[in-house]
Amino acid sequence: MNPSPPAASPLDELPRVRRDLLPLALIPVIALLGVPLVGSFSTWVTLTFAGLAMGMIIFIIASGLTLVFGLMDVLNFGHGVFITLGAFLATAILGPLAGWTTSERILLNLGAVLVAMVAAMILVGLVGFLFERAIIRPVYGQPLKQIMITMGGMIVGEELIKVVWGPQAIPLLLPAGFRGSILMGEAAVEKYRLVAVVIGLIVFAAMFWVLSRTKVGLLIRAGVQDREMVECLGYRIKRLFIGVFVAGSALAGLGGVLWGLFQQSVVPQMGGAITVLLFIVIIIGGMGSVGGCFIGSLLVGLVANYAGFLAPKVALFSNILLMVIVLLWRPEGLFSVGKQ
Repeated sequence: MNPSPPAASPLDELPRVRRDLLPLALIPVIALLGVPLVGSFSTWVTLTFAGLAMGMIIFIIASGLTLVFGLMDVLNFGHGVFITLGAFLATAILGPLAGWTTSERILLNLGAVLVAMVAAMILVGLVGFLFERAIIRPVYGQPLKQIMITMGGMIVGEELIKVVWGPQAIPLLLPAGFRGSILMGEAAVEKYRLVAVVIGLIVFAAMFWVLSRTKVGLLIRAGVQDREMVECLGYRIKRLFIGVFVAGSALAGLGGVLWGLFQQSVVPQMGGAITVLLFIVIIIGGMGSVGGCFIGSLLVGLVANYAGFLAPKVALFSNILLMVIVLLWRPEGLFSVGKQ
């Protein structure tokens, strides 16, 4: 008598989710294509690290914005004012810490930058909380009003920053230990760009852990997929909205500190100038996808630096060209929300 086959487990009947790894290949492909185009290997190494550093900073700034859109369905064109505020707070904090920033001891330099980053995240997060309460909350579910009122909020915010710090550019010099370059063979890589890459990787790893390994992250991802279902399970999605918006604002403040140090000067219009680039990154990566935002940011950083070296005139619209090419390939971006 033949033994009966074992009963199939319910888990065996579930379809396996295939991970879409093709977009990940775009980063090494574009980097390798840059080798013959640039010509000099040492120059290529310098440009690549510059592009990665720029991409990491853009990711830090844009990641909060893409979460806000994915979960809250809010187009926040006022995100730029959080970037600007973070950068100006860095000037106010690093000024009194001149003894630390001018020291030759790298630990004191890191301590000064860390104080500026933490303070900017806390204060900008608080401003983000007030921004959500006063400006965003009355226009939930009204996209046109969201665009108009958040752009108005950014304009008002920029004018308030001018009242406090003035309309002129303020220098934001790098700490002594972050200046200069490190030689990698014949290639010179700026120290600060390496620091920016490390900070960006830490932020990405922390966000990946929170979103994939914690209950809060599970609720955020579930809210992006199906907000109504999360509410039906008894969770207060509005509280989650506030937390995500504050976290996104804090990340913008952190990114503002890094971007200000990257530019080595800050102006009241800097947030508005980079906002368009942030939306390009979010569209390339896929609206609401943090992983797509990460890949899109690195692609934008690499393409901008390669194009700036090879054809400076093309660099002015290289990011828009990249976005068009990606959308022709994948109209929903590199990762749709369902593929996170």
